Amino acid sequence: MILLNRQMLHVLAFTLCFNFCAFAEDVTDSRSNASKQNAAPLILAHYMPWYTAKPFSDHWGWHWTMNHFDPEKEIGGRRQIASKYHPLIGPYDSGDPHVLEYHLLLMKLAGIDGVIVDWYGLTDYRDYAVLHRNTTRLLQQCERLKMKFVICYEDQTIPALVEAERIAATDRVAHAVSEIDWLGKYWFKSGSYVKLDGKPVLLSFGHSGMTRKEWTQCLSRLESPVSYFSQDIRREGAIGGFGWPSPKVGMQQVDRFLADSRCWPQAIPAAFPRFDDIYKQAGVSEGYPRLADNDGRTLNETLKKALNSHAPIIQIATWNDWGEGTQIEPSREFGVRDLQIIQSILREAGITTFTRQDLALANDLFNARRSGFQSEKADVIAKAISSGRLQFARTSLAALLGDK
Repeated sequence: MILLNRQMLHVLAFTLCFNFCAFAEDVTDSRSNASKQNAAPLILAHYMPWYTAKPFSDHWGWHWTMNHFDPEKEIGGRRQIASKYHPLIGPYDSGDPHVLEYHLLLMKLAGIDGVIVDWYGLTDYRDYAVLHRNTTRLLQQCERLKMKFVICYEDQTIPALVEAERIAATDRVAHAVSEIDWLGKYWFKSGSYVKLDGKPVLLSFGHSGMTRKEWTQCLSRLESPVSYFSQDIRREGAIGGFGWPSPKVGMQQVDRFLADSRCWPQAIPAAFPRFDDIYKQAGVSEGYPRLADNDGRTLNETLKKALNSHAPIIQIATWNDWGEGTQIEPSREFGVRDLQIIQSILREAGITTFTRQDLALANDLFNARRSGFQSEKADVIAKAISSGRLQFARTSLAALLGDK
């Protein structure tokens, strides 16, 4: 079971701007040769790798049940899960490579460049090891499908490990350093990993894990420097902050973040569709105030504001946090509407050329894999979609379906 502290980190701490402003550095990707003002930002979706589901695994994980719901039971043809919304493909396992492929291809076809994935570190405690395994599989799929990848470190794991006596209280900083140095030796070296000003981008979630002083110490002791972003504010040693939905503050937090971040060297603004959690119904907590969907206007407005900030990276929060209802992943309730909104805005901005009809390719390929079609031919189709050869993918998929 994952710590619930992550859900308690939405009360914001705001600080004065630093006394200087700086120009944004180019993101190291295929679009970095364009001039800074005209370069398209990277669009990255915050990704949760924490779902465990039958039949891929032998049990249903906490994020589908929250110790209250039973996915084995159905009401109206829908499994009872810990969410007010239901995945279009049904509740799934984050270790399933077909699900990961489906997610990334949908992102690609919506104009999204990759993921910022929640990572709980390397320790085999609670389900951290499963999350690490799933994140590894996600990175492998990013490399295969030519998608980008960033780590968001959940430093709330550190006090949890201290409380469990897995690490000493005096080793809090050393533990964080060792985990980030591990990233430097492995994942940061991937060609899919996003770099800013030549340094790998690293986010940390929340304000109740390590203190500001501990983060300053940690950053100074790393084997290699990182482009570090803290949540909502710019900590000492960070080049900027990243935005996040704040139910207790409301929609004004979006404008407040954008105003504060003008004085930072860098910022990662957030776009999001809504906030509508299940915590009270699950008996987890009293829950949070609701940020309304407004028939898609919330996502439309927050994404356009993020784009207008000319930040080098924009985070969509989230791809699949079903417990908090912030998902843009296709659902029974919204279909592919949120992806269409993103696609339409990015197409208008000249960032993508994909259309609504293109989104169906990812779903058709996923259904073909679930039906047991030849994996070798499906692999070819997946790579065709990832490289933008959609007509070839359509023709090949039609032939594959015809062969069954």
